[in-house]
Amino acid sequence: MRKLLFSAVLALMWFTALGAAPAWANASQSDDVLRMWNQLVLKLVRHTPTYSPPVASRSFAYLGVTAFEAVASGSPDMRSLAGQLNGLTPVPQREAGKTYDEAVVLQAAMAFAAQNFFENTGPTGQRALASLEAKLRTEAAAGLPAEVAVRSEDYGHTVAKHILAWSQDDGGAVIENMGFPLQYELTKGAANWVPTSLVAQQQTPLLPNWGKNRTFAMPNGATCDLPPPPAYSEDKASVFYKEALEVFETRQNISPEQRAIARFWSDDPMLSPTPPGHWIAIALQIFERDNVALDKSVDVLARLGIAEADSFIGCWNSKFQYDLLRPVTYIRRTMDPKWESLLNTPPFPEYPSGHSTQSGAAAVVMTQMFGENFAFKDATHERDGIKPRAFPSFWAAAEEAGISRLYGGIHFRAAIERGLEQGRCIGAFTNALRTRR
Repeated sequence: MRKLLFSAVLALMWFTALGAAPAWANASQSDDVLRMWNQLVLKLVRHTPTYSPPVASRSFAYLGVTAFEAVASGSPDMRSLAGQLNGLTPVPQREAGKTYDEAVVLQAAMAFAAQNFFENTGPTGQRALASLEAKLRTEAAAGLPAEVAVRSEDYGHTVAKHILAWSQDDGGAVIENMGFPLQYELTKGAANWVPTSLVAQQQTPLLPNWGKNRTFAMPNGATCDLPPPPAYSEDKASVFYKEALEVFETRQNISPEQRAIARFWSDDPMLSPTPPGHWIAIALQIFERDNVALDKSVDVLARLGIAEADSFIGCWNSKFQYDLLRPVTYIRRTMDPKWESLLNTPPFPEYPSGHSTQSGAAAVVMTQMFGENFAFKDATHERDGIKPRAFPSFWAAAEEAGISRLYGGIHFRAAIERGLEQGRCIGAFTNALRTRR
């Protein structure tokens, strides 16, 4: 009995943290379903060990497409993404002349997708998944004829199963050893990446083959490739040395504002919803503030997930093409052997910056969906004691996310600026998707 009570309390704590009690008084039931499942997913990402940023971005994309296809299947004004996304075939159609409840369809699709994409989450996460499904399933079906509820639920499962089957051969479905290869030969050379962590598991780089995964909207991982980074040199007059010196001096003289920016965008795995989850959280805050309609909400989340997933594939393709060392390695070699970065250096090559690439792509997508100079406040980390920040536009937020990595001491300027440009290129493919008839 005590174990059951403890489990119930844990689940309640999760729901309280998620704002799972209806927080959108004017929203429809389908809106509640969409937002509550996405809030739970952000929490699951934070508490599931295999969910590094690339892995998280993949799940956000598939969950976003699942929700979009579930809603689009019942709307005469929306156009399926089948035939537009690489490898996605049309989902089975609804039975002609039969009645479906849209909230039940969406709830069933989201529940099935979340349970499958997070099947390896821990016991608390599993309880939260089961509890949220039970709650929303009951609420969505309340007052409906039994046959309508059953038909709608079955169809929602059909949509989700179709998307799940599509996901299985993309190259990212199985994550072993948390993404760190058990065998990997480092490239020898002064310019090449070497481990920066003492953790045994991190003596090989994270997900070195991720750049070969099937993309969503852009043709492949090399589509938005980048020029090489500045040539490696230890000459003090070289561009490379000057970029490293900028990182070194910024760390030595960091201002309170720069420190706050670095912390705000740190988005560390297991301590946050990760960088792609941060942009999903921004979208959810805008939905709540502006009472965004369901058809637009699922469109935004699908596009945002797709752009982020493609960003990590494109970024990882470039990272392992150029295999560049991190600032901490170079600075200790040439400037100060005891130098420490403000943020923990991630265990993979430096160029380009993943934060920059995915933030650039997200900003391109969000700008198309909401407009230029769209001001918003970002309170993603407020529950962790980090003050919200206000931005005059999505691109301003993306640029701050990018430069935060220089303030944190983990990226050179070229990786940031070119990463943002790579994001622009990747986001353009997502923006080209047609979601309206």
